[in-house]
Amino acid sequence: MPRLAVGDLAPDFTLPTADGGTVTLSDLRGQHVVVYFYPAAMTPGCTKQACDFRDSLASLQGAGYAVVGVSPDSVDKLAKFAEQDALTFPLASDPERTVLEAWGAYGEKSLYGKTVTGVIRSTVVVDPEGRVELAQYNVKATGHVAKLRRDLGIA
Repeated sequence: MPRLAVGDLAPDFTLPTADGGTVTLSDLRGQHVVVYFYPAAMTPGCTKQACDFRDSLASLQGAGYAVVGVSPDSVDKLAKFAEQDALTFPLASDPERTVLEAWGAYGEKSLYGKTVTGVIRSTVVVDPEGRVELAQYNVKATGHVAKLRRDLGIA
């Protein structure tokens, strides 16, 4: 599966969200957007990562960044995840994995020493014009948001 690179036009998408609405990437033009892809809501690593984004949201937004989380989970599961962990940024559902695949966040990966096919934990930052500003694949759940903030120069 090809991955996005700096300068690529980020593939547009419209996906249903945990709050019953939708999120469309092109509607967020004019600001930076952190789109992060995670395997499964309410699992330890994904919960840690989501809570790190939640806890960093004010500083990210203050620096002009919106955050959108994308997983193959159902809207119902995402709604429970958002409620359980007080997540206030959009959690988008991609059960057909079309967005995950278009963004290079689904494919072969190593899991406990075995090669499996699944969601590749990834973060892509899109600039205000809709181009990829930063693309990170196979990121670690723990410590990733702090590293991302350092990479973006956000205190």
